[in-house]
Amino acid sequence: MSIKTLLTVLLILTFFASPLPAKEFSGTLQQIQKSGKIRIGYRHDQPPMSYLDKDGNPVGYSIDLGKRIAAAVQDTIGRKVEITYVPVTAANRFKALIDNKIDLLCGSTTKTLSRSELVDFTQLTFVTGASFMTLRGKKIMNNFDGKKIGVVKSTTTASILKKMLRETKARADIVLLDSTAAALKALKKGDIDAFAADQVVLIGLALMENDQKAFSILPDIFSFEPFALAVRRNDADFRLVADRVISDLYRSKEILKIYDQWFGRFSERRTPAFEALIELNATPE
Repeated sequence: MSIKTLLTVLLILTFFASPLPAKEFSGTLQQIQKSGKIRIGYRHDQPPMSYLDKDGNPVGYSIDLGKRIAAAVQDTIGRKVEITYVPVTAANRFKALIDNKIDLLCGSTTKTLSRSELVDFTQLTFVTGASFMTLRGKKIMNNFDGKKIGVVKSTTTASILKKMLRETKARADIVLLDSTAAALKALKKGDIDAFAADQVVLIGLALMENDQKAFSILPDIFSFEPFALAVRRNDADFRLVADRVISDLYRSKEILKIYDQWFGRFSERRTPAFEALIELNATPE
């Protein structure tokens, strides 16, 4: 065998013996690949979307979606990924994403165009609307004059409530509160006459109370709230992983198991809006 032939054989053997370079990721996927952790932001008082169970663990419909996405990220980057849960508030949740304190925002977050200037959103995950919770026996429907209505600041419900009261010329006082827990406390104490929030969250709050019959939730809604998970802006690769998970849950109808687990206690029937959401967001692979 000539020296030239020998060198050629050695080069070929060296090429095939060398490990293939690891796939290069960018943005959030690169960060998770290096750290081995994905940080999920959540609000602790938004049942059944995200809240703390009796042992202090984050649970809920959106939390389950976050777990599925974390598993998909693990498969994508090829290494074990640990979930770290980071509590956020309505006021600081988007800043937490922007400041790289969380990677994925789970909870009851409405997708809007103005918020899309700050963060990006995944496929829609739920649809609901704002309503009112009162103590049972309190009459407020069509009689808002002189009433105090609590609402959590920095939410879409707060903005829509102000607009609704202005358009209907109702002389009600809006009380801005820091959290859902603070609003519920104020309602129980009589500091406010009603609490305005996403109807599904109000139902969840009532079901978690010992005396569920002490509360009344108005059946009508006064807004349209399309929920989605939020990620950092201009991070298409990470958002695509999340969207693939959500779309697959819709196509396979696995989303119904998650829905029934967290919403089955509220109603045995799924809303037509949610059924439509499944069909519209079952994006083909």
